[in-house]
Amino acid sequence: MPLRFAPAHVRAAAAADAPAAKAPRPVSIRRRILVFAGALLLIAAFGLVLFIRDYAERSSDRAFDRLLGASALTIAGAVQLEDGRVTVELPLASFAMFSGEDRIFYAVESPAGENVTGESDLSAGLSPATSSDPAFADKTYRDEGVRVASVGRLVSTAEGTGWVTIRVAETRGERNALAREILNNAILPVLLMTLLALVLLWIGIGRVFAPLLTLERHLRGRSPDDLSPVDLPAPLETAQLVGALNGFTARLKLARERLEALVAEAAHEVRTPLASLRAQAELALGERDPAALRRDVERIHEGAVQASQLVSQLLMDATVTHRLENQPEPTPVAPLAQEVVRRLSPDMAERVRLCIAPEAAEAELPIDRVVLREAIRNLVDNALRYSDEAVEIRIERDGSWLAIRVLDRGPGIPEHERPLVFQRFRRGETGSRRDRGGSGLGLAIVARVVEAHRGEVRLGEREGGGLDMHLRLPLAPTATPLAGPGATRSGRALPALLLFAAFAALPLLTGRAEAAAEFQARENPPSATLRILGATDTGLFSHLIRAFQRERPDIAITYEEDESRTVYDRLVAPGAAPPDLVVSSASDLQVKLVNEGLARAYQPPRLAAIPDWAHWRSEVFGFSFEPAVIVYNRNLMSDAEAPRTHLQLAELLEREPRRFAGRVGTYDVARSGVGYLLATQDQAISSYFWRLAAAFGRTQVQLSASSPAILDRLVTGDLAIGYNIIGSYAFARQDAGADIGIVVPDDYVLVFSRSFLIPEDAPQPALAEAFIDFTLSPQGQAVLAGPAAFGALLDGEGRWTAARITALGKGAVQPIRFGPSLLVGLDRQRRERFLATWSEIVSPH
Repeated sequence: MPLRFAPAHVRAAAAADAPAAKAPRPVSIRRRILVFAGALLLIAAFGLVLFIRDYAERSSDRAFDRLLGASALTIAGAVQLEDGRVTVELPLASFAMFSGEDRIFYAVESPAGENVTGESDLSAGLSPATSSDPAFADKTYRDEGVRVASVGRLVSTAEGTGWVTIRVAETRGERNALAREILNNAILPVLLMTLLALVLLWIGIGRVFAPLLTLERHLRGRSPDDLSPVDLPAPLETAQLVGALNGFTARLKLARERLEALVAEAAHEVRTPLASLRAQAELALGERDPAALRRDVERIHEGAVQASQLVSQLLMDATVTHRLENQPEPTPVAPLAQEVVRRLSPDMAERVRLCIAPEAAEAELPIDRVVLREAIRNLVDNALRYSDEAVEIRIERDGSWLAIRVLDRGPGIPEHERPLVFQRFRRGETGSRRDRGGSGLGLAIVARVVEAHRGEVRLGEREGGGLDMHLRLPLAPTATPLAGPGATRSGRALPALLLFAAFAALPLLTGRAEAAAEFQARENPPSATLRILGATDTGLFSHLIRAFQRERPDIAITYEEDESRTVYDRLVAPGAAPPDLVVSSASDLQVKLVNEGLARAYQPPRLAAIPDWAHWRSEVFGFSFEPAVIVYNRNLMSDAEAPRTHLQLAELLEREPRRFAGRVGTYDVARSGVGYLLATQDQAISSYFWRLAAAFGRTQVQLSASSPAILDRLVTGDLAIGYNIIGSYAFARQDAGADIGIVVPDDYVLVFSRSFLIPEDAPQPALAEAFIDFTLSPQGQAVLAGPAAFGALLDGEGRWTAARITALGKGAVQPIRFGPSLLVGLDRQRRERFLATWSEIVSPH
């Protein structure tokens, strides 16, 4: 039974006559907004009061904790050693920062737990301090609740090294009063603001809808053909709606114009072949001769093929025009060219030879995939159409451009016709005379793609005869601002480039820079190459690199080794090409890079497992556990006479200066970043640091910028003792068979952690993050605890774990904490004074 549809006016009348009860009840947006917003305001006000109460208590604690911690640190700064005993002269400013009526208690205890001054019972129930950072605790003292700040001060004496504990306690009266004041002062404004918000909400809702009514009246009064922009004064929120509407009408107008143009062109271009087909068909209907009829049918078939090609090209022209407006993802060119060849018919594909240069194999263009495919296909189709011999496709890289060349052995195009063949529906006279078909749209599509992407296309003569169609497209955007707030460091002025050139030439002058080590991917070709710049021995770091490549066989890695100070200089040099990842043992220089805003933030999955001292601002991450050790040549010094403490080393050099003249090595603190860091940390802890430096001067200490260089001389016997050598390098040499002894000092041992940071403008931050994640993973830490001998920072299995390295010595372990405090030693004037004093005392020959 056939289906029948009522006319539109009948359906409309029936809908109008439907019972009113079936119509949906109108929804009041005003009422809904008022009800829901009012409920949310009341809930939010209640939640805000609870939050304010908690915030008031926490804020009060934070404010008073800072004063309490500052008081304890002030006392700690006054701790001194006199005749081997801990003494303290309480500074006047210790309690001047407190105001109010709270009671204050304090105590200072020696490393042995003996009370030096203050209340002897204040420390009951509290652990001795083992860090210079303030620690806070609540307890009841003399029947009253108090807040206690505990701070440690590490001191080194002839008897050993230990922590002096300083405690300052304050009753909680002022804290509680401040918390209540914050809460009471906040509740009344919250209530008033809630009531005021409800009133304003009622009034504002009515005014909000007024611009919409104006817009509605304007749109109702428009004719259907009026697609001009809406020009109405409106508030910002309504203006956004109007802007979106104008954008839609503009796109609709453009789409309609394109559709009209396509229809007009199609009607014009298709009319002639269709009329020809009709005429040929009418002639064929009256033809009685079979041979003549076959010729007529063949002509009809050729005309139909040409018409089909024309329609296909018109549709593809419209598709390309539409997709040129998209924001495309980068398109790999080599696979796309191979796809174009595969889509050809077998007889055509046999005539095509595709040649891709190695440097262009991974090239990508910021062009829509379909658009680029059609441009290449049209070039190949044009070559195959007008040439009976082989066609060659060459893809080469030309600096920041990619060249796609299609070469044939056809008749070519005369020079005067070359600008014309890129116009729509224009064909060269040679192609027309040879009757090879074609619509005249193929090269026009290529020209449109080139124009949209700021490329260029040239037609030339191929050597030996034929046509050379040369398409060049930029690999990256060509318009880059050279100055202004958006300019990158690589786009600054000529002086910056010259300065960078000077920094780049510095390693050549010092003779330290080494060629970058290339670690090929296990899969070929690699999907990407990770560039790492580091101040870590390549041989040891390669263990970690190869372990990472076992997890990511598609990644190639380039590792460039340099000195820690040079690594820093290269990162801050204007215009320097940044690596993807930086590795350094100089914690202070890494922190300075972070402080200067030159690092990217990242949250590794195992960030919570990293000790607090080994990371900062989620931008620099320690990954190893390495002590600064004393190394000696066993052929020149017996294990029994090897110094076990810093004081014993100074006394040994003072007793036998002739024996060790020119046979002691340590860092050149002026050249080595990690050497300077270790020296300043020694100075802060040991009261014998400058005595040891003077002993170095009397023995004509040999200075070097790296631990491997000192170890080389120790192994050959040129040096007898090496001081502040990085433990990981020494352990690795010892495992390799070097006859050296290693002393982890028994008084105190400085421990630092090599660290990663990702430069702010790293080209491939995701790859750098993957390397960091692997290094901090159990598999990466096992490499550090095993063959690399760097020492695993996190818990794990292996020979060189943090626990096993710590057990090699008896002294206090003092990790070098990442944080702003390291910037103090890098202050220019402070550094100059330190280096001047060092040079004066050590006086190297």
